[in-house]
Amino acid sequence: MVQKASSATTLTVTAEKQPGASILARARGAWRRVASRIYVPALLVPAVGLLLVGVGWATRWGGVDFANSLTSLRFVTIGPLAVAMIGVFLVAERVRPAQVRPLVARGHRHDVIFTVLNVVVVLPLVTALTLSLSDVVQRLAPWVVLPRIGAVPRWTVVILILVAMDGCNWLVHLANHRVRLLWRFHELHHSQEDMNVLTVFRTHPLIHVSYVLAVVPALVLLANGELPTLLLVLYGGAVAFAHSNTNLSFGPLERVFVSPNYHRIHHRLRGPQDVNLGFTLTIWDQLSHRAVFPTSETIRADTGLPRRPLRIEQQGARAHHLAVLGAQLVGPFRPLDEPAAIPSVREQR
Repeated sequence: MVQKASSATTLTVTAEKQPGASILARARGAWRRVASRIYVPALLVPAVGLLLVGVGWATRWGGVDFANSLTSLRFVTIGPLAVAMIGVFLVAERVRPAQVRPLVARGHRHDVIFTVLNVVVVLPLVTALTLSLSDVVQRLAPWVVLPRIGAVPRWTVVILILVAMDGCNWLVHLANHRVRLLWRFHELHHSQEDMNVLTVFRTHPLIHVSYVLAVVPALVLLANGELPTLLLVLYGGAVAFAHSNTNLSFGPLERVFVSPNYHRIHHRLRGPQDVNLGFTLTIWDQLSHRAVFPTSETIRADTGLPRRPLRIEQQGARAHHLAVLGAQLVGPFRPLDEPAAIPSVREQR
């Protein structure tokens, strides 16, 4: 008994002599409690977004009118031409579907909610991120902006910007599939089991913090030309069309441009999903040996996430759209009992 008391006294004295060890132990305990409730690395994404937007706010967006920029982006995304194209694609889904789906399938209704979320939340966020990054780059690295090159025609510059922007989107898309932190935000887009043209809007708002890098090519060639609004609308329409539930291919042109049949392979339920990452051009996938061209078996492939690690509207007797939406938005911050599975095409070679 005396020996036990002596040992306890010794431990107490030791702890008093080493207060740093006690503080470290408490800090570790606090970290474990937080980590058991939150996937802490995911907090880095909103932190970067807040920092970037905060800088833009402080500098008043580099002198650019925020309201006008937001109006322009809304015109590109939900303007008359964009809405007309989406309407045509919706009709094409009914005329020639890859998979027969009811007009008001659960997945379709849920993507309508994401479309509204994009208009209300995502477009202002993207505008803020874009203006902020543009201001930061021009302040900290003005040498990035190339001077006016009179010998280069404007149409050549426009094509260069568009191709480079598509390449940046491809690179970020690859990162979203291979980096677990980014995948936690991107997996929401892959949770759709009723693919349709509005699935292009089925994204976590914070995923756009990574995609803002696609602005860089436009900054580099800013002094030589800008992308016309019409071209931006057509680019967005092409990306939306690639997500449509249509059995359509581009034939020989599919060696260059992304078709719905080509992109559906990227969303398929079985097999690696880090293939066919291109937004509008397939050349990036071919250069990286990640291109898988459609066959009769892949055209009607089921889409979604294996084992449904994220709550989706197809689960249960009722859709519970708002509850599911809330769960999907907080999904990236949930801790997982086991690491998120990110199967890669590299593992099959």
